[in-house]
Amino acid sequence: MPDKKPSDPSDLMTIRETCEAFEVTPRTLRFYEQKELLFPIRRGTRRLFTRRDRARLKLILRGKRFGFSLEDIRQLLNMYDRDPGQQEAQLLRTYEVALERLSTMERQRDELNEAIGELKVQIALGAEHLAELRRSAG
Repeated sequence: MPDKKPSDPSDLMTIRETCEAFEVTPRTLRFYEQKELLFPIRRGTRRLFTRRDRARLKLILRGKRFGFSLEDIRQLLNMYDRDPGQQEAQLLRTYEVALERLSTMERQRDELNEAIGELKVQIALGAEHLAELRRSAG
């Protein structure tokens, strides 16, 4: 059986092969298909993923990693699908969504850093109080 080369535009990958390649579950792929983010070829009950599907999946997973909503991801992917010649519009929208997401992530990080600092203070106070109790009892 010849090895499949993901860079070969004519190859198709089964759901199992796609799951292994992208470390996702079949349920995840079916979910993205249901949400009309992926459009595998159907042969009977089999789903076959094209190079285009795999490129879209890579972008979906990257978008999810960055915290983009599925709706944001869908809109960005659909912009390209409607008119591949409108790359500037797609890049501009992607840039805008990315800036918004970065701002949100930085705000969340700052809030988390503040909470971590407060928790460390409370832990230190608790440790001091515990040490005092142990000294008084001993």
